[in-house]
Amino acid sequence: MDLMDSFAGRRVPPAVTDAGLALLLIAGCAATPLAIPPGGPELRAPDTWFLVLVLVSALPLAFHRRAPLPALLVMAAAAAALQGLHYIPQLSGPEGTSIGPTYVGVATGVFLTAVRSTPRTATLVVAALIPAAAVTESLLAPAGYRVTTLLIETVLLVAAWALGRLSRARAAIRNQALERAAAIEREQVANARAAVMEERARIARELHDIVAHNVSLMVVQTIAADRVQDRDSAKAHELHGTIEETGRATVTELRRLLDVLRTDEEAESDPNKEPPQPTIDALPALVESVRAAGLQVEFDTKGTPAELPAGSQLAVYRVVQEALTNTLKHAGHTHTALTVSWEPERHRLTLRLCDDGPRQGDETSRPPKPARGSGHGLVGMRERIGAVGGSLHTGNRPGGGYCVHAVVPLPSPEPDPQHEGHSPHASHPRPAGR
Repeated sequence: MDLMDSFAGRRVPPAVTDAGLALLLIAGCAATPLAIPPGGPELRAPDTWFLVLVLVSALPLAFHRRAPLPALLVMAAAAAALQGLHYIPQLSGPEGTSIGPTYVGVATGVFLTAVRSTPRTATLVVAALIPAAAVTESLLAPAGYRVTTLLIETVLLVAAWALGRLSRARAAIRNQALERAAAIEREQVANARAAVMEERARIARELHDIVAHNVSLMVVQTIAADRVQDRDSAKAHELHGTIEETGRATVTELRRLLDVLRTDEEAESDPNKEPPQPTIDALPALVESVRAAGLQVEFDTKGTPAELPAGSQLAVYRVVQEALTNTLKHAGHTHTALTVSWEPERHRLTLRLCDDGPRQGDETSRPPKPARGSGHGLVGMRERIGAVGGSLHTGNRPGGGYCVHAVVPLPSPEPDPQHEGHSPHASHPRPAGR
C-alpha cells in the first residue's frame, strides 16, 4: 500500500491514487476487445452497454476508500454482467484461460477491501462474496469448464484477499512499532528533563548554602567594623575590604543561582541542616576513599592554585566524585589518571580523568554497559559545570577506556583601583557605612 500511495519518494494523495487505478482499469477493460487475436472467441461487439458496464466495473475504485464493500459488490456485479453478455472472454473455455483486466479489477477490489476493511468485513468477503463470485463465474462458463472456472476464480480472489490481510497486518505491526518507539522517546525525554530539573534543584540548594553563609559572614563583619570604627580605623578599613570581597563573591553566586533556579518551588527541607559543602582541598580524601574501594587512581596536581569561588570548587568536587564513581561502576578495579591543572595565565582550571577500561580477567569488575553516557550522571556533571560557566567533554578513548574533561573558568583579576573604585587593600581609610 505504501508503494501504491507514493511515487518517486513523494507522498501521493489517496484520492489521486484511487482515481489513477480506476482510469487504468477503464483503459484496460475498454481495450480488451481490441486485444482479441483473429480466430479467438466470438464476442459481442462493443456498444453503449459495454461502455456503461466498463465504467461501472472500474469507477467504484475511485471511491473505494469511503465504502470498500459496496464498491466491491458493484465491481463484481458489473464484471459478471460483462461476461454473461459475452463482451469479454470467458475465464476458462475451449480457447484456454483468460484472466483479463476485468477479473484483475475485481481481484484488486478484493485486495483493497481486505486492506482497508475491519476484520468482520474482511471475513464476510472471504466467507460469502468470494464463494458467490466463484459460483457465478462457473455457472456462466461453458459446459465442461465450470469446475476449472470455479477453481481459478476461487484461487485468484482468495490469493488477493490473503495478500490484502497480510499487507494490513504488516502495516499494523509497523504502526505499533512506531508508536512504541515514539513512546520510548517521549519517556526518555521526560526522564532526561526530570534528571536535569533534579540536578538543577540540587545545585540551587547547594549554591543557596554558599550565598547564605556569605551573607551571614558579611553581617558579622559589618557589626565588627562598626564597633572598631572609632578605636581602630585601620582594622575597620580591613574589615570593609573583606566585606567587599565577600559581597562580590555573593553576587557571583547569586547570578549562578538565578541561572540554575527554575519556577518549581524548593523542596520543603532546611538546607542549613546539611553538612558543609566540599571544596577542591577535599579531593585527596575523595581519591583515598575510592582507592580503598579498589580503584587504582593516579592523582596529580599541576600549576599554582588560584582563587576559585565556592560554587566552582563544589562543581569540580562533584564532577570528580561522579566520574570516579562511574569508573568504579562500569570499569571495575582499573587504572585511572586524575589530573587537576591550574592555568592562571589562561584564567581556567582544567580537570581530566581517564581510565583504561575494564581489565581482562578481572572478576571483580563489572562488564561495561553499552551506553555509558545514557544515564543521569553525565547530565548532572554537565549541569554543574555549565552553572559555573565551564564546559564538559566526555567520550571513549581510542585505545579503550573513558575520559572526562572539564574546564572551569577562574575569576578575572581585580580591576585597577584608580579606575574602578576602592581596592580591598587600599591604604587610605574609608568611613563606616560604605
